[in-house]
Amino acid sequence: MPVTYLDIGLAVIMLISALLAMVRGFVREVLSIASWALAALSTWYAYPRLLPIAQTQVSNELIAKAIVIAGVFLTVLVVVSLITIKISDAILDSKIGVLDRTLGFLFGLARGLVIVVVAFAFFTWLVPTNGRPDWVIRAKSYALLEQIKDALIAQLPQDIEGSDILRRLNRPSSGTPPAPGAAPATPPAAPAPGAAPARP
Repeated sequence: MPVTYLDIGLAVIMLISALLAMVRGFVREVLSIASWALAALSTWYAYPRLLPIAQTQVSNELIAKAIVIAGVFLTVLVVVSLITIKISDAILDSKIGVLDRTLGFLFGLARGLVIVVVAFAFFTWLVPTNGRPDWVIRAKSYALLEQIKDALIAQLPQDIEGSDILRRLNRPSSGTPPAPGAAPATPPAAPAPGAAPARP
């Protein structure tokens, strides 16, 4: 089985992700994720409290909302990111710097694999099996990506199949199918020749 574009793409993405994580270090990668999560939580908490204040200064409601959301999110993200950079630099310069870079490399490999699996999952949802190109089906990594994709989907909530996202991903390309059990619409029968029109 030859190496295909899918195999090459998987290897390149994993390698780039691993090298970037190795340069940055494991601690910095983890703290970066934490900083984004903290910025999102801070925005969610501060939004209803700061929006009335912003609306007293800005007449346009949409602009006021954008200012509050962007202001809180970016402020928290920048402040926390500066702190995480200081912490990660101190660790990289310490005796455990090599360990931090090694763990970062492994973390980057895993992150790159997850990125490809997520993209692969969307691709398989959108493109039926008989419509997939040979460089996807014949790839050496095809079976592995399928297994990891199925394992990740198995961890999703039970009602994920009813979500709007998957309904859009699974919709057919031509038209919207009728609801299950719905009878097809029947056109009204044409009146017989010479018959008088029905009275209301």
